[in-house]
Amino acid sequence: MVREKAIDLCITVPTFFKCPISLDVMKSPVSLCTGVTYDRSSIQRWLDDGNNTCPATMQILKTKDFVPNRTLHSLIQIWTDSVHRRVEPPFLSSVSSKDQILQAITDLSASPGLNRLNRLGLITKVVRFGQDSDQNRAFLAKLNGFVSLMVTSLDNVDGSVEFLEQVLTALGLVLEKIEDREGFKNHVLKVKGKNNKCLDSMLLVLRRGSNNSRIATARVLKFIALDGESQILIAENEALITELLNLSKPEKDPKLIENCLSCLVAISQPKRNKVKLVKVGGMKTFSRLLTEANTSVKVVEKALKLVESASTTSEGRKEMCEDAACVAAILNKVLKVSNVATGHAVTILWSVCYLFRDQKAQEAVTQANGLTKILLLIQGYCSPQVRQMCTDLLQIFRVNSKSCLSSYETKTSHIMPF
Repeated sequence: MVREKAIDLCITVPTFFKCPISLDVMKSPVSLCTGVTYDRSSIQRWLDDGNNTCPATMQILKTKDFVPNRTLHSLIQIWTDSVHRRVEPPFLSSVSSKDQILQAITDLSASPGLNRLNRLGLITKVVRFGQDSDQNRAFLAKLNGFVSLMVTSLDNVDGSVEFLEQVLTALGLVLEKIEDREGFKNHVLKVKGKNNKCLDSMLLVLRRGSNNSRIATARVLKFIALDGESQILIAENEALITELLNLSKPEKDPKLIENCLSCLVAISQPKRNKVKLVKVGGMKTFSRLLTEANTSVKVVEKALKLVESASTTSEGRKEMCEDAACVAAILNKVLKVSNVATGHAVTILWSVCYLFRDQKAQEAVTQANGLTKILLLIQGYCSPQVRQMCTDLLQIFRVNSKSCLSSYETKTSHIMPF
């Protein structure tokens, strides 16, 4: 953590860089209506606990909304970068040789005898070596004991967030080179349930790490979500699911959002995990992503995939159908995004409107001019499966509609209903 580094090197941390709640350097500063700035995660926990006052001033909050303090965030980033430059050991200025990496890994194996800064320097050297080339990543992945050492480091950490960030970054670099994926999964999840220190370490990085280390963490979680058992074990740590959702909000980095959503897609296969995803507010997050105008195609596809998955549960359908804006946002993605997005969007609408006959969803589709979009889709190119679902939807709306569409024959290929 930057604050810990600064203390080790007698660097004074500017007071206004610290969150008034956690007293740590703020990762994502946000300001309340009182004008006081806090770290997003700290103030969110304060508000989620039911408090309605500003922690620093104890004023009653007229609104619990907060806005990002981008100027302060930029200043903190500049200061943090300068601290990193000052604490970086001289031997990290260039990529190390394989012999040097072997020695660094040997030294890391005996890390209890090293101080925090030396350990951080060694793991950073390993990460830079891996980042330099694909050949180096393959070397690390095949190096006997390296992956095991990284996982053990996650399980036996002393609380240094920056060290954990580097460990997870190193694992993220070699994931595609790991041949025994099943063995890696079992090693990470060897301690089941809430006592899994590896998962707790990943949660810590998701909450307090940089964007790059958070992306690496999401990739590692996705990599070990191989089967229903592993997916359930991961989701037992509900805070992990919640944090992945928090990092998927529209204001976050697009690459971070994409990787967190990919991880959630991998985890949310078992029904109990789908229900849990809905319970912790997943549908609202996905609705916001689908409503945003500048959301990337890949993020839209993954958000729709997650909504489709959640809509197979009664809890998910209830959340979605009570939000007309969510239904309208899904309908807007039927056309002009991608074939994948079209498939997910139509499947969702078919599920709630045709298969489960939800009246609120049907009304929302009608009000959002859904019939025209479905007709246009049938007229254009689409897969046979999508075409059949669209035909089923038209049958539903033909029965319900009081317009001239009541006489429309769904076997025709014309958009004109007369």
